[in-house]
This record gives sequence, C-alpha cells and structure tokens, in this order.
Amino acid sequence: MEIISQIVFIVVLVGSSVFFGYNVKKIINNMRLGRDEDRSDNKSERWKTMARVALGQSKMTARPIAAVLHLFIYVAFIFTQIELIEIIIDGSAGTERFFQPYLGGLYTFIISLIEILSLLALVATFAFLSRRNLLKLPRFQKSEMNGWPKLDGNIILYLEFILVVFIFTMNGADEALHVKEGGESYGFVLSSIYGTSVFGGMEFDTLHMFERIGWWGHILTVFAFIVYLPYSKHLHIFFAFPNTFYTKLKPKGQFTNMESVTNEVKLMLDPNADPYAVPEVDPNAVPQKFGAQDVQDLTWINILNAYTCTECGRCTSECPANMTGKKLSPRKIMMDVRDRAEEIGNGIRKEGEKWIDGKSLLGDYITEEEIWACTSCNACVQACPVNIDPLEIIMELRRYLVMEESKMPSELATMNTNIENNQAPWQFSSSDRLNWKDEA
Repeated sequence: MEIISQIVFIVVLVGSSVFFGYNVKKIINNMRLGRDEDRSDNKSERWKTMARVALGQSKMTARPIAAVLHLFIYVAFIFTQIELIEIIIDGSAGTERFFQPYLGGLYTFIISLIEILSLLALVATFAFLSRRNLLKLPRFQKSEMNGWPKLDGNIILYLEFILVVFIFTMNGADEALHVKEGGESYGFVLSSIYGTSVFGGMEFDTLHMFERIGWWGHILTVFAFIVYLPYSKHLHIFFAFPNTFYTKLKPKGQFTNMESVTNEVKLMLDPNADPYAVPEVDPNAVPQKFGAQDVQDLTWINILNAYTCTECGRCTSECPANMTGKKLSPRKIMMDVRDRAEEIGNGIRKEGEKWIDGKSLLGDYITEEEIWACTSCNACVQACPVNIDPLEIIMELRRYLVMEESKMPSELATMNTNIENNQAPWQFSSSDRLNWKDEA
C-alpha cells in the first residue's frame, strides 16, 4: 500500500509540474510576440530594485492595512515552502517528517513559526474575502473586474483557506497520533495545544485517517494551485521578480523617441547634411511601424508587465482621469494587453505564423477614448506595487494614431499646428509673445 501511495504521489507531482512548465512556456512565447528591447544595463541598480520592490514589498506600504495583511500571506508562503519540500521528500521516499531528526529543536521552531504564520494568513484571507465581497471596495467593483477576474481573485483565497485547514488538520492529528503511540509531544506551538484537545479522543485508525486527509489534502491543494496558477493573476508571485528587475530606470517623465525619427530631425538641423543623400537601407527590411496598433508592436517588457499585473487596482484608484469619470482604467489596459497576447499566441500555436483574426489591440480591446483620456501624469506607474508601466503602452498607442493614422482630438491638432507655425501652443506669432510687457 505504501508503494502505491508513493507511485501516485510521484505521478501527481511530475504531472502537475510538467503541466505548469508547459503553460509557462506558452506564456513566455506570448511575451516573445513583442519587439526586442535591451534592458541589461546597470545590473547592480536592477538587482537592488528587485530586492527592494519584489522581495522587500516596499511599495505596498503606501496602504498600511493591505500591506500588513498581504505580508501575512507573503511570509507564510515563503516559510511553508520548507514544509512543502519535506512533504515532497516524504511522499517520494515514504518517510515521515524527514527533517526532524536532522534539525532537532530548530525543526520544532520552524514548524511552530509556520503554524503561527498560517494562522495569520488565515486571518488575512478572511479580511481579503471581506474586502472584495462584503465591504466591496470601489476598486474591486470596476467593470473590468466583472466575471472571471472577480472569480479568479476569490478562487485563490478559497484555496488559501483550504490549504491552511489541511495544514492544521495534518499537524493536529499527527500530534495526537504521536502521543497515542507513546511518544512525547512534538512541541509545536499551536498543534500541541489543539491536537490533543480536538483529536485526542479519537481511535488510532481514525487519527491516522485524519492525518492522511490533512497530508494529502495539503499537497493536492498545492498541486491544484500549481496547475491553476498560469491561468490566474497570481502568476505575479513569480513574474514580479523579473518584472522589477527589468523595470525602466529612466526618470518617469522621460518618454522614448523612435531612432528613425530622431535621426531625421538631426539631419534637418545639421547645416552640413546633404538633403539629397539617400541613406543605405536593407531592401528586404520591414519598415518599422510608428507606435503600436497590436501586441506585436509593443515590447516584450510591455507584455511581461501585463502578465505581472496583480489586478489590485491601485493604478486605477490613483488615476485622475478615472476619478473624474472618464473611461480610462490603467488596470484594464494591462488586462487587455494580456488577453490579446493570449489570443494571438493561441491562434499562432493552432494555425501557424500566418494566423490572422482581423482584430487589433487598439480598437477591438482598447478604445481611442480611453487612451486620449490619459493625462500622462505617471500616477499609475507610481502606484503599482510591482513597477508596471501602463503609461508606456498608452503612449505607444497614441503614437500610432497620430503618426500612422493622423488621428487626434481637434484641440491637439490645433496646438500642434500652432507649435509648428508659431513655436508656441497659442495662435500668435513669436514676435508678439512679449507684447504683454508693454501693457504694464
């Protein structure tokens, strides 16, 4: 029977791991739909940013209550990996509490710490469920959160609750079983108290059954989480680290310029340049598109941003355009990019590189009204706890509209014309711009 249990365990472990790896590979291929961009510079600063923002959760502190609750789950997740490793060893080798003989008192301390953290995580889980479903915080009630996004957020919290219940069932029943067999109490801080009081009156076989239910329930919930993770916003557990590493280190107000446009402007301003010179170009090269119409026109980092999005809504709650009732939601922008990348990636995998569906990110997912509502204030970038940059995507979509489609609001068209003709946004010549001094 023990051998069958080990075989079943190994099959489930390998199967869920392979399934997870296969889906993550698909997501990475979806990211590769984007244009290449080199952000390998200044590695020391990038490592510091990743350590501070992803590992240290530094930007979470802007909202202290949510930060503390998230910290409970985050720290519990980290430390329970020790117990998870032990369960994997026990399940594969048929051992029981593999680390205990080697760690002694340290083992008791670690499991006790995991129990305390699990209890705190349980408190945080109920708090987060209440915030989403009872208190109904406004940022969780936006239109883009209807349907699957809302369900996704709740499913993870349900799994967290189930996981903690199984952990306490496993430890409590094992404590009572160990004592009933004539051994001393494990000394774990919580299970040594509730283990004998809750499970102590049960028969040996019943205790063994509850211990096995807790053990298998714990690990199967973890495996279910692994299988589910690639379909969930909680993929940010892993992607937050590369996302913060590749974060843009330039000042937030600094926009990118297209190299081809920059070169043309430099030639125009160079008095020694030959205006009739024809630059050498590759006749087979595909002309670079101005801005972005679809996911392939964005960079792979933009798509990584989209897959890292936690859908927490901090960006949207800080967006002044959204606050004043405009259609723009930075969170929706990121969700749309991710959904479109998924759609294109799945289409290409099924039908090959020539797959076309006649749709595009701009127009079918994100409307012109949304991107022109943006004030480019960077509030969304500042608010994001994992350094996602919705503004960069919005500006690329705008660039496409202006430079490829010649489409912009009439007010902006007038301003651009005045800048071109008068070197000022206003409709009067530069020679008249200082007339105000004579009116004093």
